[in-house]
Amino acid sequence: MSWMPAEAPRCGEAAARVVETVIEPRRRDLGGGFSVRRVLPASARRMVGPFIFFDEMGPVGFELGGGLDVRPHPHIGLSTVTYLFEGEILHRDSLGTERAIRPGAVNWMRAGRGIVHSERTAPERRPAGGRLHGIQAWVALPKAHEEAEPSFAHHPAESLPRPTRDGARLTVIAGEAFGARAPVETLPALFYVHAELDAGADVPLETPHEERAAYVVDGAVRVGGERYGPGVMLVFAPRREVRLEAEAASRVMLLGGAPADGPRTIVWNFVSSRPERIEQAKDDWRAERFETVPADEAERIPLPEGA
Repeated sequence: MSWMPAEAPRCGEAAARVVETVIEPRRRDLGGGFSVRRVLPASARRMVGPFIFFDEMGPVGFELGGGLDVRPHPHIGLSTVTYLFEGEILHRDSLGTERAIRPGAVNWMRAGRGIVHSERTAPERRPAGGRLHGIQAWVALPKAHEEAEPSFAHHPAESLPRPTRDGARLTVIAGEAFGARAPVETLPALFYVHAELDAGADVPLETPHEERAAYVVDGAVRVGGERYGPGVMLVFAPRREVRLEAEAASRVMLLGGAPADGPRTIVWNFVSSRPERIEQAKDDWRAERFETVPADEAERIPLPEGA
């Protein structure tokens, strides 16, 4: 399926509204008692800036001996960014990376021409069970970089800038916002921020980007006089002033950036500006031409029927 970035409203009441679109996630069961809230892509809005995929993972509690098991699977044409509020995930990929991510840190994986990775609970963590809660997002690479060499970068929590405003603690995960720039190297122009708001906080969205959104993880906020509870993404009208007013202690993810440089096709885990490139990736995965993941070579997720 091929999608163009949504156009800004032209005139009338829609253009006057601060919130242009409200997206309600769809629950997706990934098996093993693990489910996600799938926010992007949605029928109402396929992308926000270069963000083409956005999942809230959990919160979920694992039974003793259990854990997360996302078997090896491929990506092309995108970067994945994983950010946790709670728990731990062991990332392995076909570059030979093995890295645990914990709350407040960032895993940024650029797929480029192709990469394979798995996400699991480490064996030593399973006896105690535990909980997991976080966000995984995908960023579509610019056309000129879709076939770049794959790479992986881990940024510990203490390396991320944490600007503050009255009643608000902000972590700049990627890009630039609130006068701070994250160390994560990103190709498209974007911003991605974790905002923790005290009840009564009134925070302006300080970023010049044309496409902007906020996902309410928990709590409740008011924008443009309207109240929004947890589990919704608010896509803001371009060039409108945006203020987040927290009705209660709230956690909100702020994201966006420049519109994508043309339409993108997304099928399963593959993103590209060229539909024929998606077909090639599907054939390569079926034929096992992708590289394998060291220390996690025994399993793989097959291409879904109909993909």
